[in-house]
Amino acid sequence: MAEQIAIPCIFMRGGTSKGPFFNRNHLPDDLDRLAEVLIAAVGSGHALNIDGIGGGAAVTTKVVMISPSDHEWADVDYFFAQVNVLEQRVDFSPTCGNMLAGVGPAAITMGLVKPKAATTAVKIRSVNTGALVEAIVQTPGAPIPSVQYDGDARIDGVPGTAAPILLKFMGVVGSKTGALFPTDKAQEQIDNIDVTLIDAAVPMMMVRAQDLGLSGHEAAADIDKMTEVTDRMEVMRIEAGERMGLGDVTEKVVPKMALLSAPNAEGTIAARYFMPWSCHPSMAVTGGICIASCVLAPGTIAAGLERLNPENPGHIVIEHPMGQMDVLVDYKIEGGQFELVSAGIVRTARLLMRGDIMIPSSVWV
Repeated sequence: MAEQIAIPCIFMRGGTSKGPFFNRNHLPDDLDRLAEVLIAAVGSGHALNIDGIGGGAAVTTKVVMISPSDHEWADVDYFFAQVNVLEQRVDFSPTCGNMLAGVGPAAITMGLVKPKAATTAVKIRSVNTGALVEAIVQTPGAPIPSVQYDGDARIDGVPGTAAPILLKFMGVVGSKTGALFPTDKAQEQIDNIDVTLIDAAVPMMMVRAQDLGLSGHEAAADIDKMTEVTDRMEVMRIEAGERMGLGDVTEKVVPKMALLSAPNAEGTIAARYFMPWSCHPSMAVTGGICIASCVLAPGTIAAGLERLNPENPGHIVIEHPMGQMDVLVDYKIEGGQFELVSAGIVRTARLLMRGDIMIPSSVWV
């Protein structure tokens, strides 16, 4: 028996996250065995992920698996896994919009989608949530088009510029719970704190930062040190999970959380997003969509904090610790009810490495 098994993969940055991208057909079907393989690949169980390719942070222990889709609309299926940094466990319940930025380029690189001249539209189905996303990838070149990574698009949280990738999200309301407001309330209380429990792209608990004694403009690292606050938020999150019909979420990464506050600069809202046990260094794409929905939906805890653009209220600018994220929302409000049609976000991605990742043969026998 070989001491190690080689699994083809490419290593990519997607948005403000990075990790390995696999062809799903190269991995075990059984989820328990799959989890063991991903734990070994990432090196979960050590603060530095020293025995794997993880980077010692939640944004660098993400895994993407792509396969041809049997969905009538989609070209490929996107299956996401969040590998825990310190604990040897994997959560297959969430999705990641930042890593989604790499799915289109990866699908083309893997030969699952044929590139077209100028740009290529890759139609993606999220296995985790059922969401449908169209990614517009820059693919110039003659005579054979190929993925272009260089460009002028800039996203906060990533140095430099790169080619833009437009992500258009559809069918994201009720991603895990089946409803925008799983409790049928736009606002309620947990632990005597006003909250909004909302599910658009990802289930989330929204809280006003001031209600927890924060300004909402603190640095992510500073918030992580406020254990009295974060411990209280975790207790509230667990209760939120029960109310949203997600069961015991003690070891699950959903629902996520966000602290909202009035913008400091020219944004629509300021937010601090949690993954959920630490504050995100910037902003998650799915979190951005959910926050934008919370801002636009009547009666939520965002009311009074937001600064909408009267000429284009669907252009939501979220201020986060490293800058801002722009979310373009197509929506309707009829009879006081908010309807999310679609949400668009521009991200970037970069291919970092390709080859084989090695895992001990004992992990997958």
